[in-house]
Amino acid sequence: MIRPSQPLRLRQALVPFICIIALGYFAYHAVYGRHGFISWLDIQNRIDTLEHQLAEVEAKRAQLDRQVALLRPESLDPDLLDERARAALGYANPGEIVIFLDPPAGAARPAR
Repeated sequence: MIRPSQPLRLRQALVPFICIIALGYFAYHAVYGRHGFISWLDIQNRIDTLEHQLAEVEAKRAQLDRQVALLRPESLDPDLLDERARAALGYANPGEIVIFLDPPAGAARPAR
């Protein structure tokens, strides 16, 4: 029986060893690479966060659109106009009672 020499065994083991190294390299980058699985999960989390923010902004815009629609000349709501004018100008009718819930910023409390 003839025994194969040492260099022949190393040469035969070299191809599977190179294949294993290449497979490991591609597997690592498939998980941790720039376009790998971990990056994909991060992108999905970012998409979910941005979709949630988009829904909040769309709801706020819809609310503002409703308020603007009430102030248009063709559909002007007199009560809303009166409320906004009084809030902006700080006026009240002489017979009305005004209750301030929050003191103005920077105002000191009156001394007793």
